[in-house]
This record gives sequence, structure tokens and C-alpha cells, in this order.
Amino acid sequence: MEVHLLPVLKDNYIFLLHNPETHTAIVVDPAIAAPVITKITELGATLIAILNTHHHSDHIGGNTELLNVFPDLKIYGGKLDRGRIPHQQVFLKDGDRLDFDGQFGHNSAQVLFIPGHTHAHIAYYFAESNNLFCGDTLFGCGCGRLFEGTPAQMLSSLQKLAHLPDQTLVWCAHEYTIDNLKFALTIDIENLALQARMRSATQTRANHQPTIPTNIGLEKQTNPFLRCDRPEIQTKIGFTEPVRVFTKLRGMKDLYRA
Repeated sequence: MEVHLLPVLKDNYIFLLHNPETHTAIVVDPAIAAPVITKITELGATLIAILNTHHHSDHIGGNTELLNVFPDLKIYGGKLDRGRIPHQQVFLKDGDRLDFDGQFGHNSAQVLFIPGHTHAHIAYYFAESNNLFCGDTLFGCGCGRLFEGTPAQMLSSLQKLAHLPDQTLVWCAHEYTIDNLKFALTIDIENLALQARMRSATQTRANHQPTIPTNIGLEKQTNPFLRCDRPEIQTKIGFTEPVRVFTKLRGMKDLYRA
């Protein structure tokens, strides 16, 4: 399975998954349709599925046009997003497994229910290829805002993702890494891995390259929202109970201006 990252809008990423053996493709969170159609045409593939992580417009904006161009595709989303994702046909819950009717070769995805950013948010985990598509839940050195869920829900969702193998590639839907690193360094300044990541990410962006994908191992080393149980984070925040630590961190990040 090949993953093609398509930058769109201000800082969104669309992910096009391509199986060159079956000449089929799947798109994750198509904010707009045009770049997806262009890439599929370039690859000589057929789009068989749209995987939506949640209902926000910058993740589902291309659904209608893509369905018009590829009328046989299926549109997947969370069960609790019923009525909020355009043309959704498949309603998913935690633990569901997708094999795409065998059209995408041996690639299959496990559905993870990860509420917090929204109450219906899900992720798609391709264990065979170590790829995670997590929408707006986990970002490079950060996490999504809480628009519908609670701090306890979001922390639980992040902990679920943190239990995936360290080598899992994390394809998050926005390029927020540099701002997130700047905030993290106000909390965890003595973290050498975090300092090194800032240097690396700064050079990456200076070269006009994406900082995505990241990986679970790196996030556990550097992302303060995955380190709410660490004494150095707790000392800085002033709480020891992880949910309280997370709540304070998220509130600080909401007010932070780089």
C-alpha cells in the first residue's frame, strides 16, 4: 500500500492510499475533490472508498464530487456521525474491520473509536503496513481541540493510540507540528528528544517538506499530551492526576500564541 500525501487548503492533508497491484485507491478525509481526482488519474487507479474520520467540513468537503465521479465507491464514517457526513453508506463502531470487499488486495483496516475532538471521531489503523489515519485527534506533538468531547474522553483516546506499536506511522490531518513543538517546549524544556525534534522539524519545514507522518514512538517521547503521567509534566502543571493534567494542558494550549 502506497500513501500519497496531498496538501490542500491552508494546512490540511488528504491521504490517498493506492494499491498498484489492484489499481485501486482509497482516500482519507477528502477536504476537496480536485487534487484527489488529479492524483487518481495520474496513478491510473479507481477510487473505491472514502474513509471519513469525522464530520467537519475540511474533512468531508470533497465527498459529493468524488461520488459523482466514482459512483461505485463506498463512503465510510463513524456510527455516531449518521446524518453529518454527506452520502455516508457504512456506519462504523470500535473494533470493526474493513477488508473493502477484497478490492484493495490484502490491506485491511481496524476501526478505533477515539472521541474527544468530536463525539463520533474514529481512526483507521492498517496493522499490516503500520499506518494510522487519526484525523484531528493526535497531531505532531499535539492533539485536537475539544469541540464536542470531554478531557477524559480525549485523554482515553490518546492513550488508546499510544498503545499501538511504536513504529506505527501517524498520518494526522493538519500541519501543526512547529506550533505544537513551540508550546511543548514551554512545558518540557529539558526534554532532549523534544529539543532535537524541534531542530529537525524546523529544517524540514524550511525545505518545504511535511512533518507528517510522525510515529507513535516519537510522540510518546515528545508530545506532552501523551506524557500526562510523567513527573516532569505534572510538576510543571501542578497536578498529578492525568485527567487534570491533560485538562490544564489543553486549556493552556488553547490560549497559547507562538
